[in-house]
Amino acid sequence: MKVLGISGSPRSGGNTEMLVKLALETLAEEGLETEFLSLADRPIKPCQACERCRGTNPPRCMQEDPAFEGIIEKFIESQGILIGSPVYFGSATPQTMALLDRVGYVNRFAGNFLRRKVGAAIVVARRAGHNFTFAQINYFFLISEMIVPGSTYWNLAFGRAKGEVMNDQEGLDTVRTLARNMAWLLKKLYG
Repeated sequence: MKVLGISGSPRSGGNTEMLVKLALETLAEEGLETEFLSLADRPIKPCQACERCRGTNPPRCMQEDPAFEGIIEKFIESQGILIGSPVYFGSATPQTMALLDRVGYVNRFAGNFLRRKVGAAIVVARRAGHNFTFAQINYFFLISEMIVPGSTYWNLAFGRAKGEVMNDQEGLDTVRTLARNMAWLLKKLYG
């Protein structure tokens, strides 16, 4: 079983990346294969809603975009998808939403390959906006017919400067519990 962990932050090595990697480390300790993908160096173009992905086999986006190459395959080969985003101005980053919109369209129009996979969101903010962003990512999972595990609290942590999130002990514990619950669920579904 494999979990794809994605940091939707435009900052490499930032708080979101730290939390996604913490979750992936916990999943690896539970015996799952993991892969990390950062959007910091991938300027993914937004979806054009052209619907040219309809019926493609294998599923793919027809837009020419080197930054998006190989991403659909990563989603297809993974049983779990973990998506992290920092909160800028009360919502997920444009990088995160460009990814979700593109993957979402291809999923809907080319076989619904996300159905019954496990999806989990992790959100980081300095002060506020966590809940909306957390819901925003979970809406993607739910409309994709994915299964969403919980934790002891919403999967969020506080931090602004790089590394600051590592001082939020409750946030770190929540992410670890989320990862353990995700591993348990994946083993029940695919074990």
